[in-house]
Amino acid sequence: MKKIMFTGGGSAGHVTPNLAVIQELDQKEWAISYVGSYTGIERELVEKKNIPYFGISSGKLRRYVDWKNITDVFRILNGFRQARSILRKQKPDVVFSKGGFVTVPVVAAASTLKIPVHLHESDLTPGLANRLAKRFATSFYTSFEETAAHFPQDATTVVGSPIRKELLTGSRTQGLHFAEFTRERPVLLVMGGSLGARRINEAVREALPRLSKTYQIIHICGRGNVDRELEGKHGYQQYEYVYDELPDLLQSADLVVTRGGSNAIFEFLALKIPMLIIPLSRHQSRGDQILNAQAFEKKGYGRMLEEEELTQETLLNEISSLYQDRDLITETMASAQASQAVPRIIERLETL
Repeated sequence: MKKIMFTGGGSAGHVTPNLAVIQELDQKEWAISYVGSYTGIERELVEKKNIPYFGISSGKLRRYVDWKNITDVFRILNGFRQARSILRKQKPDVVFSKGGFVTVPVVAAASTLKIPVHLHESDLTPGLANRLAKRFATSFYTSFEETAAHFPQDATTVVGSPIRKELLTGSRTQGLHFAEFTRERPVLLVMGGSLGARRINEAVREALPRLSKTYQIIHICGRGNVDRELEGKHGYQQYEYVYDELPDLLQSADLVVTRGGSNAIFEFLALKIPMLIIPLSRHQSRGDQILNAQAFEKKGYGRMLEEEELTQETLLNEISSLYQDRDLITETMASAQASQAVPRIIERLETL
């Protein structure tokens, strides 16, 4: 059997594209394993799929002065040693990396063992982890056409974002039943990512008395962010994170409020859900979500609201405008080329 080892973590956005590829690999031909951090969300998501998982030490490479930068250097070096030991024992034919800081020691170790590394970049511009990792990679994939300019031309393929097939097979009826909603009012889905989005959560809850007059609201608010005082409120359901029922909830949604993570917005595009994108501000990130959001707004897939401008009023106004234009936006989304990322990645893996 051919052996492939996946790596990626830190957030669900660095894991779910890997899972999209994994579920389409022929497991009679491929032996699959995964390397991630000891306690990251990747461990929970991967082990739910019964995939052999190896944890390593990982650090974070910060763009600002912090004493943790010193201690994390030792974690990364330890992670490199652990990854090299795992790779030598498992002997994969190829490593597939999706990004996140845990991947850097893995792809570096693979390079020292002459194991080919395939790397996928979701955002419009590469993140720091992938900028460091690209020197160790042999093949590159991007979600946006513009991103290809950041990687070697002869080794880069624009494929789009890997979409999990099960997301496209949900049931609106089951989603409404799970949320205890009716068909009488539109459904607004709020998703801030696996780690949540504090400012979005606050703004949605501030606007809830007015929002709930028009919409039924599904609020996936992230770990530890459930507001117990709002539990049982009619027309409002909140969840820390959703696993098996997510495809059904997505099918039930008429609109979505989301961060600007590339994987998430490509999934909403594939599902043709008009989106209000509230990206992380430049104070909290390198600005990649802002660029992603601007690109999607320009193509007519939704609206963008910068976090610095987020208030109860601007949120209500943007959601209202999005709902009024939903038919035009949905039509524009329908004309977008469906992502062929998964079959194209698998074809290239098997060819090389």
